[in-house]
Amino acid sequence: MHPHDEDSLHNKKGFLQKYQHYLGEFVYGGIDGSVTTFAVVSGAVGGSLDTSVIIILGFANLLADGFSMSIGAYLSARSEQDNYDKHKRIEYWEIEEMPEMEREEIRQIYAAKGFEGDLLDQVVDVITADKDRWVDVMMNVELGMMQADRSPFAIGAVTYVAFILVGLVPLMLYVYDYFQTFSGDLFLWTCIFTGVTFALIGWLKTYVTETNTWKGILETLALGLVAAGVAYYVGFFLEKMFV
Repeated sequence: MHPHDEDSLHNKKGFLQKYQHYLGEFVYGGIDGSVTTFAVVSGAVGGSLDTSVIIILGFANLLADGFSMSIGAYLSARSEQDNYDKHKRIEYWEIEEMPEMEREEIRQIYAAKGFEGDLLDQVVDVITADKDRWVDVMMNVELGMMQADRSPFAIGAVTYVAFILVGLVPLMLYVYDYFQTFSGDLFLWTCIFTGVTFALIGWLKTYVTETNTWKGILETLALGLVAAGVAYYVGFFLEKMFV
């Protein structure tokens, strides 16, 4: 293989490894986007609303609900990061102000793990010889906290992009029909396309949850169909009651 090709392959692998950490946000943003938008479309169809109204309701939900979900994901990740940073500052302060007490905590932690005698002394000496290492051990072992390796902004952005991209599927045919008349059954084909989307996003979900492929696909399909069915009949009965 040419050196340039090897570098290109390495870069691609690095890109995938970097962004696969956000696959969970993409999957759950996509599920929420497709399910909620399909439910809106189904409810509007059940209520016999015009195509233009379906498009308005669908895009209003798509943009507003997607933004709300992405903000929630961002704030949650940012809160976790801020909490970690706060405790890390506290650990640095304790090491500076109470080194003997913190050293004894390290000794007790590793004594509980089975270290004793000279080996225990060596472990304690190695860990406490470097403040950064010392703090990392206290954060991980004592507090059970790990440094997040993902950007809160990226988490929110990926969630929003997935919500929009996947959530567009239930609306595509209605947008097309508004500009160019669709010859088939709009709702039937929307159900088919959205069902395929549910299956694909359910398949991706199995890589996040590490569960059976068919289980993930069927669960996502069932979730979307139940939500759409409830919305459809709510729209249907409300239309009969008030129109």
